[in-house]
Amino acid sequence: MEELVRKAKQKDPEAFTELMRLHMQSMYKVARAYLSSDEDAADAVQETILTCYEKLPLLKHDKYFKTWMTKILMRKCCDILKSQKVIDFNGKTAEQGACDKSFEELEWKEVIGLLDEKYRLIMVLYYVEGFQTGEIAQILDMNENTVRTRLKRGKEQMQDVYVKKSGRRKPHGRKTGVAAKAAGRGGNSGSRMEKG
Repeated sequence: MEELVRKAKQKDPEAFTELMRLHMQSMYKVARAYLSSDEDAADAVQETILTCYEKLPLLKHDKYFKTWMTKILMRKCCDILKSQKVIDFNGKTAEQGACDKSFEELEWKEVIGLLDEKYRLIMVLYYVEGFQTGEIAQILDMNENTVRTRLKRGKEQMQDVYVKKSGRRKPHGRKTGVAAKAAGRGGNSGSRMEKG
């Protein structure tokens, strides 16, 4: 990856295109967790790609490319929200027929849509994108202890969603579905949480 970044920094068009292709899905997931529409998420990703192309030669350490790119993406998402002057993070997926499903059957996207905004983005960056808490703190300009606290509270909120959606008590001991993945570290070195 670092070799690809190095070539892209030298304005190699094929290297830059490949670099963006490798990160496209990741960028979209993060943007979609932050913004309330597919169109806005696509706009944020497009703006991020343009900025990356312009600013990539200024990146000091190639190994931090993904962190650097994600920070740019966050700024683009914030710009879109400011331009709309309306921040509505809740309810985007809550009414999509999920009420009679059990918590385990809810799609990751639906569950994310039910979390408070301050937890949602951190949960995506940590469990889906595989960032460490220190990296998330850097991306969001936030204290690392705050990141850890919000991760913990985000997991607790997932348990509350379990109760609300399934009509069951909070599970004791063994957790299932999304709740189990959020409670653990989610597996391999790539994303910490897998869809489904």
